[in-house]
Amino acid sequence: MARSAASASDGPRKRDETRSADDDASTDGLTGPPALSVERLTKRFGDGDDAVTAVDDVSLAVERGSVVGLLGPNGAGKTTLIKCALGIVVPDAGSVRVFGNDVGDGRRAAYADVDAMLEGARNDYWRLTVRENLRYFATISGVDPDSVAARHDRLLDRLDLADKADTPVRDLSRGMKQKVSLASVLAGGAELVFLDEPTLGLDVESARTLRAELRRLAVEEGLTIVVSSHDMTTIEAVCDRVVMLSNGRIVADDSVEALLGAAASDAVRVASPDLDAEAVAGLREAFEVLDVDREARPPAVTVAAGGDRLYDLTDALRAAGVTVSDIRTVQPDLEEVFLERTGSDLGTPSGGDRR
Repeated sequence: MARSAASASDGPRKRDETRSADDDASTDGLTGPPALSVERLTKRFGDGDDAVTAVDDVSLAVERGSVVGLLGPNGAGKTTLIKCALGIVVPDAGSVRVFGNDVGDGRRAAYADVDAMLEGARNDYWRLTVRENLRYFATISGVDPDSVAARHDRLLDRLDLADKADTPVRDLSRGMKQKVSLASVLAGGAELVFLDEPTLGLDVESARTLRAELRRLAVEEGLTIVVSSHDMTTIEAVCDRVVMLSNGRIVADDSVEALLGAAASDAVRVASPDLDAEAVAGLREAFEVLDVDREARPPAVTVAAGGDRLYDLTDALRAAGVTVSDIRTVQPDLEEVFLERTGSDLGTPSGGDRR
């Protein structure tokens, strides 16, 4: 967890400068410079022919109270970008401002209200109990832990950790440890948090709980979140905006709705008990068949048939004696949008630090 910058305060304080940690504040009226501003950031590793440009002239701004997702395959530059933004990695070129403060001029002021949960790092002290971790990380963030005790109780309850509050973290499951890591990041009331693969290791219900809490924190308390994840459900459910990276460069930057709306949607899924091998072979002669699901009940076939070609498809089905049980347009997801933009898929988390 990126604690070094956040712990640079001059002793514990009550976090009441901008909002109470115990009150759910509306994001209405948030003013001032962006929570994060990155200008022409570049970072290379190695020298000569072996040099790798992990981040290549990247510029972006993250407004206060927004949730921005970073998408890209392993090696796209997501983690390096986050570490540059956190001051963990020093870029070769470009600048980073946090809440208007240039990190090159004053790290203490820039990172006073910033925290992070990084994939591949042990983000908690496993010998401490869950509650002790929250109090500890609030303290090193410069916050009097007693002043945010109500926040801690609320986090424990909403992340289904209340029953484990006095249990050492080492005795918890992997998924529970992941939730403790998130709670520790939020324990001090940071206003900007970076989350790298926050749902990794969580079961379906725990991931749903985490997504709901992140949205609540953004909407009700004005928390600004930058989240990197391969979990498309998390990105679509939580993020206001998505930044897609490939080979260290931004290839798309827009809202989830705009990215999905701009993607081609000319695939049609047809389900029918009459879709035998002969019927599918006939469709292949006239259309591009994208997928055949013989295990579905009834069997289904996905065909590229947008626009007027949809009428041709219904005519072909009728001529083949196929009675349609169900027909629907196949909507693209973010992974398909990424594939369309870059020609590569997102892959899976690497399980450790990566460029």
